Amino acid sequence: MIAPVNKMIPLSVVDGPGCRTAVFVQGCNIACAYCHNPETQRLCIDCGICVSQCPAGALFLSGTNVIWDEAACTQCDNCIRVCPNYASPKVRWMKAMEVWEQIERNMPFIQGITVSGGECSLYPEFLTELFTLAGKAGLSCYLDSNGCVDFSRYPKLMAVTDKVMLDVKAWDYHVFHRLTGGDNRLVKKNLKYLAETGKLHEVRLVCLEAEASSGSGQADDREVDMEDVIAGVADEVRPYLEEFKLKLIAFRNFGVKGKMETRKSPPPEQMEKLKELAVKCGFNNIQIV
Repeated sequence: MIAPVNKMIPLSVVDGPGCRTAVFVQGCNIACAYCHNPETQRLCIDCGICVSQCPAGALFLSGTNVIWDEAACTQCDNCIRVCPNYASPKVRWMKAMEVWEQIERNMPFIQGITVSGGECSLYPEFLTELFTLAGKAGLSCYLDSNGCVDFSRYPKLMAVTDKVMLDVKAWDYHVFHRLTGGDNRLVKKNLKYLAETGKLHEVRLVCLEAEASSGSGQADDREVDMEDVIAGVADEVRPYLEEFKLKLIAFRNFGVKGKMETRKSPPPEQMEKLKELAVKCGFNNIQIV
């Protein structure tokens, strides 16, 4: 019942409704090209490159393992910038009870907790225990997920999960694979499952302008398919469109590494056009951020 915890935000108003404590775990099962926290994608492989680059001396090698001295750390994040593995050495393996003990201190000020990542659903037993503790204390429990783990296989977790915020990054399989390296069949399955069980809080779509393609322009040549996501989600779960929010997130390159780190954000008029399309498709709870 342990998980690698990257960080905890005691009070957050952007990770679900109300004021919440947000827990970010380390490790992901896909690798989005536009990920704004790519240092959470993989676990540290103890290569040691970051040790000599830490100006505070908060990292050192113990045998073959990189050790993080949290007390000495100044949070300059230089270790993250120099890591070639898209990982962070600033991770604590924590029991669910240890995480809950920290969350409990925030009880007078929060309405719930949200676990994000990385990909939180890689640690279902940990989440089940943590959400059971939080639920007994009267807090709502949300997951922020990429949908690439089959939620229907974990009924105990779903029983203590109030809502899920689901990222739907692309609708066409080829586009999804090019963008993330993964397979979106489970995302579509989870979308329907969560809608049917009343667990879907919002569907999130990161919106960006596609670069000009030298290909044929067919589905398997496209870089993004935002319009298809909006139409596809609407068709897949049409009876439930009034029960969840569609969040259109304008891409920002903060923290992004790789080919998209210099990509510009989409203009406001493009975001408005996507909202107009969503309205035509039947959505009525739409937020642009």
